[in-house]
Amino acid sequence: MYVGSALDDAGKLLVLLRDGRKLMGTLRSFDQFANAVLEGACERVIVGEQYCDIPLGLYVIRGENVVLIGELDTEREELPPHMIRVSEAEIKRAQKVEREASELRGTMRKRMEFLDFD
Repeated sequence: MYVGSALDDAGKLLVLLRDGRKLMGTLRSFDQFANAVLEGACERVIVGEQYCDIPLGLYVIRGENVVLIGELDTEREELPPHMIRVSEAEIKRAQKVEREASELRGTMRKRMEFLDFD
């Protein structure tokens, strides 16, 4: 893996993973396969208008899971002002409610498939 002096003054990165997770941190190392090491990494979880940054520390990301990498502008506000920061426990509850609602919608859709409106 390459570690260069340009990384010493690198800003904060946003990494979007294939499973939809969003990680933020300082790039410390990377290679030609997009494997990367983030220092001070955290996962940003957003549910509706609530969000939480879950600290992860030093984090290794396999390149095959990377969809997008971008530098965050530290001068600009990262989130719209209507977003509300909540605790990790609250965001986990909100994720569970959202997941259950999504599963219910899927179940209802399957139940309605037998109706042929055409």
